[in-house]
Amino acid sequence: MGSSYGRGRLHLAAAIDQRAVCAAGAFVELGRLAERGALDFVTVGDSFGRPGLDALAVLARVAPETGRVGLVPAVTTTHTEPFHVQAAVATLDWVSRGRAGWWIEVSGTEAEARLFGRRPAAPADALWREAGEVADVAARLWDSWEDDAEIRDIGTGRFIDRGKVHHVDFEGVEGAGFSVRGPSIVPRPPQGHPVRVVDATERESRATAAAHADVALVRAATPDHADAVRRELRDAAARTGRDPDELRVLVSLRVDLGGGEHAAEPGHGGGGPRPTAHGPLYRGGPVDLAELIIAWHRAGAVDGFHLVPVEPRRDLERLVNGTVALLQHRGLFRTFYPGSTLREHLGLARPGNRYTAAGKAAGRAT
Repeated sequence: MGSSYGRGRLHLAAAIDQRAVCAAGAFVELGRLAERGALDFVTVGDSFGRPGLDALAVLARVAPETGRVGLVPAVTTTHTEPFHVQAAVATLDWVSRGRAGWWIEVSGTEAEARLFGRRPAAPADALWREAGEVADVAARLWDSWEDDAEIRDIGTGRFIDRGKVHHVDFEGVEGAGFSVRGPSIVPRPPQGHPVRVVDATERESRATAAAHADVALVRAATPDHADAVRRELRDAAARTGRDPDELRVLVSLRVDLGGGEHAAEPGHGGGGPRPTAHGPLYRGGPVDLAELIIAWHRAGAVDGFHLVPVEPRRDLERLVNGTVALLQHRGLFRTFYPGSTLREHLGLARPGNRYTAAGKAAGRAT
């Protein structure tokens, strides 16, 4: 592992999933708690294969009750209409004033396919190629309105400058295929492109992550594993023409902080992480978790961590008041948000618009 990789800013995110909860206030409470710790973003998982609230709608409810923390719902690209998905994510970016992300997911089971009855389940590699197409057309639709396309001139009755609203002619080839003409019905989002997140743990998803993700999540139980996947993703991103420094790779780690401090095991800390059927699990105390985060980041294995509390309220509170507070005390994690958008939290530039002269020039330069 190269130490040069660990010189960047440490990024921290947390899941606030509460599957048995249908009260919005519980999600608002955890969103505010994460914001108190200045975490980059929170996630809410979702799929057609389990009961529960719609993740995007939940975070749309959290948006007006928070002011800085990023909001990243999981939204599947399988069996859904790309035009509707991009419009919903763009809307979340507007209502949160530039704090939206999109955790791109796929639905691969026959049970999920039967809910829609349109087509049978497809192999994972085909689903992820389709997800890449959806991510591509979403970005095109977000760009279909130039930033200054809205006029809103009451005197003349002109709402938009039609010369600054562009059609998107896109034909998908994967899965059942789809076609989109555009333009979007939602003006260009405040971030230009809301932040796209892909779980790149499985090999089938890595090409899509390298080509389209701003943040890649990796479930890894060792720093060597995390480092190997991070290098693979960065190399693949460079081959697509992207700047690999524009891709953040976070280890997704389940954490159980309820048992107090434990003696550290060599190379880990806090009795973990240990491989489980649901991904690597850290079980221990907040202090040893902070030491693990510091060690992996300094080694250059990761850009940060996406922490998944085993017991949401208890573990997130211990995470913010213990682990994050210690990192802040040591000057290793911010104590306040220097910007207002999720892209600013992650140190990512706002993308240029591909349909403007400046955006086309920037594209040629890369």
